[in-house]
Amino acid sequence: MKVAICRYGAGNVRSVELALGRLGAELVDDLAGADVTILPGVGSARSAMAGLTERGTDVVLRERHAAGRPILGICLGLQLALDESEEDGGVPGLGLVPGRAVRLTGERVPRIGWAAVEPGGDAFWFAHSYAAETEATVATSEGVSAIVEHGSFTGVQFHPEKSGVAGARFLEQCLSRG
Repeated sequence: MKVAICRYGAGNVRSVELALGRLGAELVDDLAGADVTILPGVGSARSAMAGLTERGTDVVLRERHAAGRPILGICLGLQLALDESEEDGGVPGLGLVPGRAVRLTGERVPRIGWAAVEPGGDAFWFAHSYAAETEATVATSEGVSAIVEHGSFTGVQFHPEKSGVAGARFLEQCLSRG
């Protein structure tokens, strides 16, 4: 399985590489031609979108999605795939998934730690202050969108690369769809 990771000046690239290596994935630089392309994310929406645009990665991801080729967005990577984010005063997203990223409200912001994802009940590691509001949500955690699916795009708010056995199992399932 050939997997490409978007490198755009933001993201949790090293942890994702290590997790994929443990699963036997072959890491390649060809974002358009890989079996699966991963859009990781740690950081702010505005600087991340600027990094994607400067490198032309935004165009590659839109073309890949339009062609029905699998993309996995992790944390900020999920939020960037939406139409927009309210972070940084409002930032247009990639438009791969209808919806927007909104700031969390409540006692725990940022929301950091292990939490169960329903349906299923497996616990994953979360670290975020924004979350997706979209009809494409297929799983939640504590009332927050945890997994989004739209066409060939799957996005997760949690970090599977930091989520132990459950995260490895989730990544393996994503790779098997590629």
